[in-house]
Amino acid sequence: MVSLLHSCQFSLFFLILAVIEKARAGYYTRVFRPTTWQLAHATFYGDETASETMGGACGYGNLFSSGYGTDTAALSSVLFNNGYGCGQCFQIRCVQSQWCYKGSPITTVTATNLCPPNWAQDSNNGGWCNPPRTHFDMSKPAFMKIAQWKAGIVPVMFRRVPCVRKGGLRFTFQGNGYWLLVYVMNVAGGGDISQMWVKGSKTGWISMSHNWGASYQAFATLGGQALSFKITSYTSHETIIAWNVAPSNWQVGMTYSANANFH
Repeated sequence: MVSLLHSCQFSLFFLILAVIEKARAGYYTRVFRPTTWQLAHATFYGDETASETMGGACGYGNLFSSGYGTDTAALSSVLFNNGYGCGQCFQIRCVQSQWCYKGSPITTVTATNLCPPNWAQDSNNGGWCNPPRTHFDMSKPAFMKIAQWKAGIVPVMFRRVPCVRKGGLRFTFQGNGYWLLVYVMNVAGGGDISQMWVKGSKTGWISMSHNWGASYQAFATLGGQALSFKITSYTSHETIIAWNVAPSNWQVGMTYSANANFH
């Protein structure tokens, strides 16, 4: 009996050590969970090709090549949150309208753009994205998954959900040898970013400032160095490191993929 007790104590001791080591290594992290359902409204912009949704205030550029496709939405200012809402994923379903499809089907969209206020219109008659309204201006293909497009505007229920992405984070570079501007895409988990750092092969960690949308910048001489990035999620506060994302001969205009992503 004593031997068994000692054996259990030793097992517990080593289990605790393993947990501590994994925590230090970043294996145990905050995982973003779906939020509760809330009421909002949704409209759409563009046509069936979603060509007008390309680009956008988040800076993702061509949404097909960046992996987001047509299941996207522009957010009202309240949700866009000065760009920190970029990349977030939402489940949306049409409710309480004759134009809703039977069964109130759910579609999932990624925030890729800002729906700006229109102060020339009343908030309940055209100024749908005027603060403090919570509103989604969806791509037409996404809107047509939940309601008939001729409705124009429908009440919806929505909730934040984890973003499911294939592969690691993607970093698109702009700037020059003295100023690096990075657009971060394919973000899993909360889908968003609150802080970012860059490390050259000859430097320590350099804090990057939020430029706009999903872009961060560093005023530093980083040419000729392999680059790594440290990123913190805005929603989950999880921090991960993407080592050696770009080689020493990295170039502006190129996109580099990492092995790391959020949970």
